[in-house]
Parts: sequence; C-alpha cells; structure tokens
Amino acid sequence: MNYLVLLRHGQSQWNLENRFTGWVDVDITELGEKEAKEAGEYIKEKGYKFDRLYTSVLKRAIRTADLAMQTAGISGLPTERDQALNERHYGDLQGLNKEETAVKFGKEQVHLWRRSYDINPPNGESLKDTAARTIPYYEKNIEPLVKKGENILIVAHGNSLRSLVMYLDNLSREEVLELNIPTGNPLVYEFEEGKIVSKYYLKPE
Repeated sequence: MNYLVLLRHGQSQWNLENRFTGWVDVDITELGEKEAKEAGEYIKEKGYKFDRLYTSVLKRAIRTADLAMQTAGISGLPTERDQALNERHYGDLQGLNKEETAVKFGKEQVHLWRRSYDINPPNGESLKDTAARTIPYYEKNIEPLVKKGENILIVAHGNSLRSLVMYLDNLSREEVLELNIPTGNPLVYEFEEGKIVSKYYLKPE
C-alpha cells in the first residue's frame, strides 16, 4: 500500500486580513507556522515517509512544506515546484478585502465569482480554469508515480487542491463547490495497485 498526501498551506497574512490572495506571494502568519508544524507532527506520529514532494511556486506553500518536513524529521526529499499547483488567480480582486469587494460589486456578484464553477472574476480564473492546469499536471507528473507505488506529498492551496480532490473523488461540478479543504490538515489517500482504497484527514476535525 502507498499513499498520496495533500496539504493546504497554513494561514497566510491575507487569509488573516480576509483578502483575495490568488497568485500574490504573501507569507504565512504565526498561526500558519503553527499549523504547518502541527501537520508535521501528525505526519511524524503516523510514521509517514515520502519519495517526492510537490509544491506550488508560492512562498506560503513552500514555507508550509519546509516547516512540516522539518518537524516530521524528513530531509532531502526530491522536490518539484510548479505554478500549475498555484492558487486560483483572482485577477482584479487580488489584494481586495472580501467584505469591501461585496460592497463594491454586490454580494450576489462576488458570491458568483467565488463559488461558481466556471464564472471568472475580472481578468482572473474560475475553478474550471484552475482545474484545467492542475489536473493535467497531476496526470502527467504525479499520477504515474503514485501508480508505481511511490509515496507523494503535495503542498498547495485551497482551490488547486479542490481541483485535485474533484479528480481523485470523481466529484461533479456541483459537488466540488461544497468542498472545503482546511489549512494545515494532511488529507491522506491510500492506494493499492493504483486504486484508492481509503481517504482520511490526519488531524481529527
């Protein structure tokens, strides 16, 4: 049996400030560091070892991965960083406070941008667009290794990971809209002969 672990970065500064972050390269907060270390503690406690690490190119994912691996006592992992795993690009909304944005554009419009599958914010990506880069990257670069029996860790973002879970769990476009992936809580998929046999979070919800 082998496993794929998905980890959403710890709280970022703009998560804290309730801003649309997207591809803006903000760092994690003190709480985010704590969440990353806790993730590492759970990984260590359960005895997980990895063959490879994949992250986005954004520092909040990279820092989370670094802190989690240091805490877990894992070093020297072959690592690949790719913008295919970046957060959804929020376009003109990036940097704006979410409450202020709702006042400016109207709650219903902002809700559509945030929670619909294929409606883009101005000059930004929909979840469909995010999936269109994240899933092919996974299929080409990571899935063959999982099917070979390697243990893989992916540290990325709420929407890029939602896209991957949509693919792994075969969710409909309606089902994925209800999906929320918590920060700092490793999501484990166990495989046998390339097939998913179980799925669970390491940290009890």
